[in-house]
Amino acid sequence: MAELATIARPYAEALFRVAKSGNIAAWTDLVSEMAAVAALPEVKSFASNPKLSDKQVAETFLSLLKSNVTPEAKNFVAMLVENGRLTSLPEIGAQFHALKNAAEGAADAEITSAFELTDAQVKDLVATLEKKFDRKLNPIVKVDNSLIGGVRVAVGDEVLDTSVRAKLQQMYTALAS
Repeated sequence: MAELATIARPYAEALFRVAKSGNIAAWTDLVSEMAAVAALPEVKSFASNPKLSDKQVAETFLSLLKSNVTPEAKNFVAMLVENGRLTSLPEIGAQFHALKNAAEGAADAEITSAFELTDAQVKDLVATLEKKFDRKLNPIVKVDNSLIGGVRVAVGDEVLDTSVRAKLQQMYTALAS
């Protein structure tokens, strides 16, 4: 995976420089959509078909996007196809998102809850977490019934696990030792 990250980095940095000079929110949505489409197994198979020309692959890929595709984005996709890097778009998207977060002083917070959280609960939780982690957080909320209760929050490599499952595991470890 390190090789893929190394390959994706210059593309992500170039794309981020272009996005900074324009509408970064629109670019963020477009890059996310391109990464999601490129991650599909059918698209990976199509992109690696040697019988298709670069132009056919690029045009077909662009036709799968719902967003408004700018000329810069068309050029970017054409360059990726020409260099055989279309399938690295998910990693490019991840690095682009990390560059955007770093520029904004923000981070993604993966919040896993045992139960569905309301918008108000997420908003309150994010406000508390922003104070704890001392930065703006972009919440990604998931539900995992195996937590039994509570939440598990991951911000980068920092994890805050207040789930019942984690507390039970701690009690088991304490009793077993």
